[in-house]
Amino acid sequence: MSKILVISGHPDLKASNTNSLIINELKESMENVEVRRLDTLYPTYAIDIEAEQQALIDADIVVLQFPFYWYSVPALLKKWIDDVLAYNFAYGSQGDKLKGKDMVLSFTIGGPKESYDPQGFNHFPIEELMKPLQQTAYLTQMNYHAPVYTHGMVYIEGVYNTLDAVEGRAKVHAERLIEMLKTLLK
Repeated sequence: MSKILVISGHPDLKASNTNSLIINELKESMENVEVRRLDTLYPTYAIDIEAEQQALIDADIVVLQFPFYWYSVPALLKKWIDDVLAYNFAYGSQGDKLKGKDMVLSFTIGGPKESYDPQGFNHFPIEELMKPLQQTAYLTQMNYHAPVYTHGMVYIEGVYNTLDAVEGRAKVHAERLIEMLKTLLK
């Protein structure tokens, strides 16, 4: 049976309204899912590289689940990428341990879709901002798949969105992610 590894890059998953819901829906709906919560495993950022590399070796599909921060991944997930996807493990003359595995990016975005446009507030479409992670998949010989992401996922009580609306979008996001993973498992 294929194994799905979810790397949760949220810096405080228990405080999340969306990423935690997406992960819980995934765990409840699919078998053979391992979730590695970087926020609880590595609160001091001292990553156990061998344990993380072994988790990757044991997986068939790797899902990076994170909130979109400053046009990228949160700091702890970036450190995980920098430390774990090492030379001669993930790339280089002997770095073939991830070859043929599937990479799926699943992330939540606070801003509205129209802000990620050449005429929008953020000027660039999401797909363009994901190019470094796409290249990471290519360098590590992983199969890169179109990312699963949802806009409007921030909730500030009385200021921005309602909790019901944000949680509803998170459930739809989880459904889309689950469907993609089921397709990859076929």
